[in-house]
Amino acid sequence: MLRHRIAALVTSLVLGGSALVLQSAPTASAADFVVSEAQFNQMFPSRNPFYSYSGLTAALAAYPGFANTGSDTVRKQEAAAFLANVSHETGGLVYVVEQDTANYPHYCDWSQSYGCPAGQAAYYGRGPLQLSWNFNYKAAGDALGIDLLDNPWQAENDASVAWKTGLWYWNTQSGPGSMTPHNAMVDGAGFGQTVRSINGSLECDGKNPAQVQSRVDAYQRFTQILGVSPGADLYC
Repeated sequence: MLRHRIAALVTSLVLGGSALVLQSAPTASAADFVVSEAQFNQMFPSRNPFYSYSGLTAALAAYPGFANTGSDTVRKQEAAAFLANVSHETGGLVYVVEQDTANYPHYCDWSQSYGCPAGQAAYYGRGPLQLSWNFNYKAAGDALGIDLLDNPWQAENDASVAWKTGLWYWNTQSGPGSMTPHNAMVDGAGFGQTVRSINGSLECDGKNPAQVQSRVDAYQRFTQILGVSPGADLYC
């Protein structure tokens, strides 16, 4: 699954994905995050301690529009959508790094002028949306003001950095879709478009309905926990 999603990331970056900039929006903090720590723990009862609630809330300032745009319903739906996709990508917030180590050397694109300064096998999947490839570490690091190209291990050693990489993709990248996952939720396109932007080239349009259903099931569980309707257009 990770290998397939990374291909979408390549397409997004090479063909001109969304601008790698921090959003300008009202400030967000743990105090007004629409998911409480108790709800977060209910969503992820078997999570790896690395994926801490405090790490997530500390990362919110990087993208203050996330789960902080629109009505209370929209804010909760976006938080649920992000966490549902994260749950699917990490086995319920269990895996911090990609499990198939044989893939690790593949994520170095030597055609980039900066190469792979941390080593050819250093840019494997890490974090809640499994950031991979040297160019994605470079782009995410540049956007976040963190040197992830030279020190990608920050994304598996610092919970806040890991969460920020996931929020970077969610808020700025459209992948194989036509919009960022953030815009999909705040503009009313529906949860299905978040799936398309993350792994649509391999899952949507009937290509892998079981994977899509897994994401939808998680989203419906999480919206129930947050006491909000999941809305329409759940599938891609």
